[in-house]
Amino acid sequence: MTRTIKVLLAEDQSMVREALAALLGLEDDIEVVAQVARGDEVLAVAREHDLDVALLDIEMPGATGIEAAAQLHRAFPSLKLVVLTTFGRPGYLRSAMESGADAFLVKDAPAAELAQAVRKVLAGERVIDPTLAAAALAEGANPLTDREREVLRAAADGSTNAELAASLHLSQGTVRNYLSTAIQKLAARNRAEAVRIAREKGWL
Repeated sequence: MTRTIKVLLAEDQSMVREALAALLGLEDDIEVVAQVARGDEVLAVAREHDLDVALLDIEMPGATGIEAAAQLHRAFPSLKLVVLTTFGRPGYLRSAMESGADAFLVKDAPAAELAQAVRKVLAGERVIDPTLAAAALAEGANPLTDREREVLRAAADGSTNAELAASLHLSQGTVRNYLSTAIQKLAARNRAEAVRIAREKGWL
């Protein structure tokens, strides 16, 4: 008798989540045993179930799917992680793999492909959307350091240098230096453009 693969599904859009759960539920060997709508609920729910695979959307409130993947990877090293995205941004692929993801797929892939990916990662394989893989290789690595990314992400809401310095516990001069370096690396004209470029590439 085939063992049932127990899956956690994390997706903030209820219609998409329910559709994915229904489609996976049609598979004889896959059961969606838990669903969450927020990234910051993933770890707590994972502790309540004996899971084999976690399917994580990237864009979620509370924490991104990539952040949730990193938490799960630390807490449950043997749990297989599949990251799903609507946005085929090359930087997301690299970040997802660094966070311990075993698969990276776009959400508009056929349902049969998703089910097959679940089985493949459980068998120890890595599954990556080929178009995204090619784009990631062409794009190259994220040029921003962790701290430059942190400051740029915080600056996205239009905060002044003084406000950023206070919230990040840095001096205004340090904030200015990080922003300046990030703007330069991204060949942007200003911080707003730097934020836009970094987001489009999946580097924030």
